[in-house]
Amino acid sequence: MSLIPRGSLLDLDNMIEQLMLPNRVLGQGTEGFFSPRIDVCEHKDSYEISAELPGVSKEHINVTLENGVLTLEAETHRENKEEKEGRVIREERRYGKYLRSFNLGEDVSEKEIDANFKDGVLTLKVPKREEVQPQRKRIEIH
Repeated sequence: MSLIPRGSLLDLDNMIEQLMLPNRVLGQGTEGFFSPRIDVCEHKDSYEISAELPGVSKEHINVTLENGVLTLEAETHRENKEEKEGRVIREERRYGKYLRSFNLGEDVSEKEIDANFKDGVLTLKVPKREEVQPQRKRIEIH
C-alpha cells in the first residue's frame, strides 16, 4: 500500500496552512490552528454560513460577535489511548483549535443570528436588515 504522507510536497492542505500560519514548523505534527472549511450562501433575507468542525463537540464551540466581526472558535483534543496490539502506522486526523472570522458589515441584524450544530457542521443563519431608504425632508427656513 502506497500512501502520500501528510507533510509531503503533494499535500495541498498542509501547504495552505503553512502559508496562513508561517510560524508553524513543517512536519511539527497535527496540533495547531486550523481554518475550518466553510460555505457561505446568500438568500433573499439572510446569509447562511456553514463550517465543518469534525470531531468537535458542541460544548467546545464558541461563537462571538464583537464590533461587527463574527468569530468561530472550536477545539478538538487528541484521544490518549494505549495500543496493546499493533502500532499506529499513519495518523491524519487533526487536533487543535479551529478559528475563522467574518466581517458581517452593516446590512445584517446582529441580534437575530441563529446557530445550529449537527453532524459536525455548524450552521449560522444571519438575517439581513431591511434596507432603510433615505428620506427627503423639507426644512423650514425661519
